[in-house]
Amino acid sequence: MKAVNIKTRRRSSDHVEHGTLGRGLAYVRRGSGPPLVVAAAITPTHRPPTGSDLTFVLRQLRPLAAERTVWWVNRRPGLDPTASMADIADDYADVLSGISDGPVDVMGISTGGSVALQLTCDHPELVRRLVMVASGCRLGTRGKASLLRATTQVRARNPRGTAQEFAGMLAAKRWSWATFRSVGWLLGSAFWPIDDADDLLATIQAEDRFDLTDRLHEIRAPVLVVGGTRDLYYDGANVFVLTADRIPDARLILYPGKGHLGTVSNRRLPRDVLAFLAEDSPA
Repeated sequence: MKAVNIKTRRRSSDHVEHGTLGRGLAYVRRGSGPPLVVAAAITPTHRPPTGSDLTFVLRQLRPLAAERTVWWVNRRPGLDPTASMADIADDYADVLSGISDGPVDVMGISTGGSVALQLTCDHPELVRRLVMVASGCRLGTRGKASLLRATTQVRARNPRGTAQEFAGMLAAKRWSWATFRSVGWLLGSAFWPIDDADDLLATIQAEDRFDLTDRLHEIRAPVLVVGGTRDLYYDGANVFVLTADRIPDARLILYPGKGHLGTVSNRRLPRDVLAFLAEDSPA
Protein backbone atom coordinates (compact mmCIF):
# COMPACT_ATOMS: atom_id res chain seq x y z
CA MET A 1 0.00 0.00 0.00
CA LYS A 2 1.39 3.38 -0.99
CA ALA A 3 0.50 6.44 1.03
CA VAL A 4 1.47 9.90 -0.21
CA ASN A 5 0.91 13.49 0.84
CA ILE A 6 0.35 12.40 4.44
CA LYS A 7 -0.04 15.01 7.15
CA THR A 8 -0.05 13.83 10.74
CA ARG A 9 -1.33 15.38 13.98
CA ARG A 10 -1.51 13.98 17.50
CA ARG A 11 -4.13 14.64 20.16
CA SER A 12 -3.10 12.82 23.32
CA SER A 13 -3.74 9.13 22.46
CA ASP A 14 -5.71 10.02 19.34
CA HIS A 15 -3.68 9.61 16.16
CA VAL A 16 -4.82 11.36 12.97
CA GLU A 17 -3.51 11.01 9.42
CA HIS A 18 -4.86 12.12 6.08
CA GLY A 19 -3.65 11.87 2.51
CA THR A 20 -4.07 9.37 -0.34
CA LEU A 21 -3.86 5.60 -0.64
CA GLY A 22 -3.56 3.01 -3.37
CA ARG A 23 -4.86 4.37 -6.67
CA GLY A 24 -5.18 7.88 -5.26
CA LEU A 25 -8.14 7.40 -2.92
CA ALA A 26 -8.35 10.17 -0.32
CA TYR A 27 -8.34 8.91 3.25
CA VAL A 28 -8.52 10.10 6.84
CA ARG A 29 -7.32 7.80 9.62
CA ARG A 30 -8.24 8.33 13.26
CA GLY A 31 -8.14 6.36 16.50
CA SER A 32 -6.58 3.10 17.63
CA GLY A 33 -7.70 -0.50 17.82
CA PRO A 34 -8.91 -2.99 15.20
CA PRO A 35 -9.34 -1.42 11.75
CA LEU A 36 -12.71 -0.22 10.48
CA VAL A 37 -12.88 1.04 6.90
CA VAL A 38 -15.63 3.59 6.28
CA ALA A 39 -16.66 4.09 2.65
CA ALA A 40 -17.62 7.76 2.41
CA ALA A 41 -21.01 9.11 1.42
CA ILE A 42 -21.23 11.01 -1.86
CA THR A 43 -19.12 14.19 -1.88
CA PRO A 44 -18.80 17.09 -4.34
CA THR A 45 -15.10 16.40 -4.82
CA HIS A 46 -12.85 13.36 -4.48
CA ARG A 47 -9.85 15.43 -3.44
CA PRO A 48 -8.48 14.88 0.11
CA PRO A 49 -10.60 16.91 2.54
CA THR A 50 -9.12 20.08 4.02
CA GLY A 51 -10.30 22.89 6.28
CA SER A 52 -13.92 22.62 7.37
CA ASP A 53 -14.43 19.45 5.28
CA LEU A 54 -11.64 17.70 7.19
CA THR A 55 -13.03 18.94 10.49
CA PHE A 56 -16.44 17.50 9.59
CA VAL A 57 -14.95 14.08 8.74
CA LEU A 58 -12.93 13.98 11.96
CA ARG A 59 -16.00 14.87 14.01
CA GLN A 60 -17.97 12.11 12.27
CA LEU A 61 -15.28 9.54 13.03
CA ARG A 62 -14.67 10.53 16.66
CA PRO A 63 -17.21 8.20 18.38
CA LEU A 64 -16.06 5.18 16.37
CA ALA A 65 -12.38 6.03 16.87
CA ALA A 66 -12.81 5.57 20.62
CA GLU A 67 -12.58 1.80 20.01
CA ARG A 68 -11.34 1.44 16.45
CA THR A 69 -8.70 2.63 14.01
CA VAL A 70 -11.10 4.18 11.54
CA TRP A 71 -10.09 4.61 7.90
CA TRP A 72 -12.47 7.00 6.09
CA VAL A 73 -11.93 6.39 2.37
CA ASN A 74 -13.44 8.26 -0.58
CA ARG A 75 -13.61 7.40 -4.27
CA ARG A 76 -10.54 8.20 -6.34
CA PRO A 77 -10.39 11.27 -8.54
CA GLY A 78 -10.44 10.89 -12.31
CA LEU A 79 -13.11 8.17 -12.43
CA ASP A 80 -13.97 6.86 -15.86
CA PRO A 81 -17.33 8.39 -16.90
CA THR A 82 -18.66 4.86 -17.46
CA ALA A 83 -17.32 3.44 -14.18
CA SER A 84 -19.61 0.91 -12.52
CA MET A 85 -20.02 0.33 -8.80
CA ALA A 86 -17.94 -2.81 -9.30
CA ASP A 87 -15.10 -0.71 -10.74
CA ILE A 88 -15.26 1.60 -7.74
CA ALA A 89 -15.34 -1.37 -5.35
CA ASP A 90 -12.17 -2.72 -6.99
CA ASP A 91 -10.36 0.47 -5.96
CA TYR A 92 -11.46 -0.13 -2.36
CA ALA A 93 -10.36 -3.77 -2.56
CA ASP A 94 -6.87 -2.57 -3.44
CA VAL A 95 -6.85 -0.35 -0.33
CA LEU A 96 -8.20 -3.06 1.99
CA SER A 97 -5.50 -5.47 0.84
CA GLY A 98 -2.91 -2.96 2.02
CA ILE A 99 -4.54 -2.16 5.36
CA SER A 100 -4.70 -5.73 6.66
CA ASP A 101 -3.48 -9.23 5.85
CA GLY A 102 -6.93 -10.60 6.65
CA PRO A 103 -10.57 -9.55 6.37
CA VAL A 104 -11.52 -6.22 7.97
CA ASP A 105 -14.75 -4.62 9.15
CA VAL A 106 -16.33 -2.29 6.59
CA MET A 107 -18.98 0.38 7.06
CA GLY A 108 -20.61 2.25 4.16
CA ILE A 109 -22.63 5.45 4.48
CA SER A 110 -25.29 6.22 1.82
CA THR A 111 -23.50 5.87 -1.55
CA GLY A 112 -20.60 4.42 0.39
CA GLY A 113 -22.96 1.65 1.49
CA SER A 114 -23.52 0.73 -2.14
CA VAL A 115 -19.75 0.56 -2.63
CA ALA A 116 -19.33 -1.54 0.53
CA LEU A 117 -22.07 -3.98 -0.50
CA GLN A 118 -20.53 -4.38 -3.97
CA LEU A 119 -17.15 -4.92 -2.31
CA THR A 120 -18.58 -7.63 -0.07
CA CYS A 121 -20.16 -9.44 -3.03
CA ASP A 122 -17.13 -9.21 -5.33
CA HIS A 123 -14.33 -9.59 -2.74
CA PRO A 124 -15.81 -11.61 0.15
CA GLU A 125 -12.38 -12.62 1.42
CA LEU A 126 -11.64 -8.99 2.37
CA VAL A 127 -14.72 -8.23 4.50
CA ARG A 128 -15.15 -9.59 8.05
CA ARG A 129 -18.36 -7.69 8.91
CA LEU A 130 -20.39 -5.17 6.95
CA VAL A 131 -22.45 -2.23 8.21
CA MET A 132 -24.69 -0.34 5.78
CA VAL A 133 -25.91 3.04 7.03
CA ALA A 134 -28.76 4.77 5.14
CA SER A 135 -28.06 2.47 2.21
CA GLY A 136 -29.52 -0.59 0.53
CA CYS A 137 -29.21 -2.98 -2.39
CA ARG A 138 -30.61 -0.32 -4.78
CA LEU A 139 -32.19 3.11 -4.72
CA GLY A 140 -35.91 3.50 -4.24
CA THR A 141 -38.18 4.91 -6.94
CA ARG A 142 -38.07 8.45 -5.57
CA GLY A 143 -34.35 8.24 -4.98
CA LYS A 144 -33.66 7.36 -8.62
CA ALA A 145 -35.88 10.21 -9.80
CA SER A 146 -34.03 12.66 -7.57
CA LEU A 147 -30.67 11.40 -8.81
CA LEU A 148 -31.80 11.97 -12.39
CA ARG A 149 -32.73 15.56 -11.57
CA ALA A 150 -29.41 16.07 -9.78
CA THR A 151 -27.57 14.75 -12.83
CA THR A 152 -29.27 17.36 -15.00
CA GLN A 153 -28.26 20.14 -12.60
CA VAL A 154 -24.63 18.98 -12.37
CA ARG A 155 -24.32 18.74 -16.15
CA ALA A 156 -25.67 22.28 -16.39
CA ARG A 157 -23.02 23.35 -13.82
CA ASN A 158 -25.82 24.78 -11.67
CA PRO A 159 -24.68 24.72 -8.01
CA ARG A 160 -28.00 26.07 -6.68
CA GLY A 161 -30.05 23.44 -8.45
CA THR A 162 -27.61 20.68 -7.43
CA ALA A 163 -27.63 21.77 -3.78
CA GLN A 164 -31.42 22.09 -3.82
CA GLU A 165 -31.86 18.52 -5.07
CA PHE A 166 -29.39 16.88 -2.71
CA ALA A 167 -30.55 18.89 0.31
CA GLY A 168 -34.22 18.11 -0.17
CA MET A 169 -33.66 14.35 -0.13
CA LEU A 170 -32.03 14.55 3.30
CA ALA A 171 -35.38 15.44 4.88
CA ALA A 172 -37.91 13.10 6.49
CA LYS A 173 -41.25 14.84 5.91
CA ARG A 174 -42.97 16.86 3.21
CA TRP A 175 -42.69 20.18 5.05
CA SER A 176 -39.03 19.61 5.90
CA TRP A 177 -38.36 18.50 2.29
CA ALA A 178 -39.50 21.91 1.06
CA THR A 179 -37.48 23.68 3.77
CA PHE A 180 -34.32 21.72 3.02
CA ARG A 181 -34.65 22.44 -0.70
CA SER A 182 -35.00 26.15 0.00
CA VAL A 183 -31.92 26.16 2.20
CA GLY A 184 -29.97 24.23 -0.43
CA TRP A 185 -30.91 26.75 -3.13
CA LEU A 186 -29.94 29.69 -0.90
CA LEU A 187 -26.57 28.24 0.02
CA GLY A 188 -25.80 27.06 -3.51
CA SER A 189 -22.11 26.31 -4.04
CA ALA A 190 -21.38 26.89 -0.34
CA PHE A 191 -23.42 23.74 0.37
CA TRP A 192 -22.63 21.73 -2.76
CA PRO A 193 -19.77 23.03 -4.95
CA ILE A 194 -19.44 21.32 -8.32
CA ASP A 195 -15.81 22.05 -9.12
CA ASP A 196 -15.15 18.38 -9.94
CA ALA A 197 -18.36 17.74 -11.83
CA ASP A 198 -16.98 14.81 -13.85
CA ASP A 199 -16.21 12.69 -10.78
CA LEU A 200 -19.55 13.60 -9.23
CA LEU A 201 -21.38 12.64 -12.41
CA ALA A 202 -19.52 9.35 -12.68
CA THR A 203 -20.46 8.45 -9.09
CA ILE A 204 -24.11 9.45 -9.55
CA GLN A 205 -24.42 7.39 -12.72
CA ALA A 206 -22.81 4.35 -11.07
CA GLU A 207 -25.31 4.69 -8.22
CA ASP A 208 -28.19 4.98 -10.68
CA ARG A 209 -27.24 1.66 -12.35
CA PHE A 210 -26.51 -0.10 -9.06
CA ASP A 211 -28.80 -3.01 -8.10
CA LEU A 212 -27.55 -6.08 -6.21
CA THR A 213 -30.96 -7.45 -5.24
CA ASP A 214 -30.32 -10.73 -7.04
CA ARG A 215 -26.91 -11.27 -5.44
CA LEU A 216 -27.75 -10.70 -1.77
CA HIS A 217 -28.10 -14.43 -1.10
CA GLU A 218 -24.39 -14.85 -1.91
CA ILE A 219 -23.24 -12.85 1.13
CA ARG A 220 -21.87 -14.86 4.03
CA ALA A 221 -20.34 -12.10 6.16
CA PRO A 222 -22.43 -10.83 9.09
CA VAL A 223 -24.33 -7.71 7.95
CA LEU A 224 -26.07 -4.88 9.80
CA VAL A 225 -28.44 -2.61 7.85
CA VAL A 226 -29.31 0.69 9.57
CA GLY A 227 -31.93 3.03 8.14
CA GLY A 228 -34.68 5.49 8.91
CA THR A 229 -38.35 4.76 8.38
CA ARG A 230 -38.75 8.00 6.38
CA ASP A 231 -35.70 7.88 4.12
CA LEU A 232 -36.76 9.46 0.80
CA TYR A 233 -33.94 7.82 -1.14
CA TYR A 234 -35.05 4.29 -0.19
CA ASP A 235 -38.86 4.38 -0.27
CA GLY A 236 -39.12 4.92 3.45
CA ALA A 237 -37.75 1.72 4.95
CA ASN A 238 -38.87 -0.62 2.14
CA VAL A 239 -35.46 -1.07 0.52
CA PHE A 240 -33.74 -1.53 3.88
CA VAL A 241 -36.19 -4.30 4.78
CA LEU A 242 -35.72 -5.94 1.38
CA THR A 243 -31.93 -5.82 1.71
CA ALA A 244 -31.81 -7.30 5.20
CA ASP A 245 -34.43 -9.92 4.36
CA ARG A 246 -32.43 -11.35 1.44
CA ILE A 247 -29.03 -11.45 3.13
CA PRO A 248 -28.63 -14.62 5.22
CA ASP A 249 -28.73 -13.83 8.96
CA ALA A 250 -28.58 -10.05 8.44
CA ARG A 251 -29.69 -7.70 11.21
CA LEU A 252 -31.90 -4.65 10.60
CA ILE A 253 -32.15 -1.56 12.80
CA LEU A 254 -34.72 1.09 11.86
CA TYR A 255 -34.84 4.52 13.46
CA PRO A 256 -38.51 5.58 13.65
CA GLY A 257 -39.36 8.84 11.93
CA LYS A 258 -35.82 9.45 10.69
CA GLY A 259 -34.87 10.41 7.16
CA HIS A 260 -31.53 10.14 5.38
CA LEU A 261 -29.79 12.84 7.41
CA GLY A 262 -31.48 11.83 10.64
CA THR A 263 -30.10 8.31 10.34
CA VAL A 264 -26.51 9.33 9.62
CA SER A 265 -26.48 11.91 12.42
CA ASN A 266 -28.37 9.79 15.00
CA ARG A 267 -26.60 9.65 18.36
CA ARG A 268 -27.48 5.95 18.64
CA LEU A 269 -25.60 5.07 15.47
CA PRO A 270 -22.01 4.75 16.79
CA ARG A 271 -23.20 2.66 19.75
CA ASP A 272 -25.24 0.34 17.50
CA VAL A 273 -22.35 -0.04 15.04
CA LEU A 274 -19.69 -0.76 17.66
CA ALA A 275 -21.94 -3.28 19.45
CA PHE A 276 -22.48 -5.18 16.21
CA LEU A 277 -18.81 -5.17 15.27
CA ALA A 278 -17.87 -6.52 18.71
CA GLU A 279 -19.95 -9.67 18.23
CA ASP A 280 -18.18 -12.89 17.35
CA SER A 281 -20.97 -14.50 15.35
CA PRO A 282 -23.81 -13.44 13.03
CA ALA A 283 -26.92 -12.00 14.64
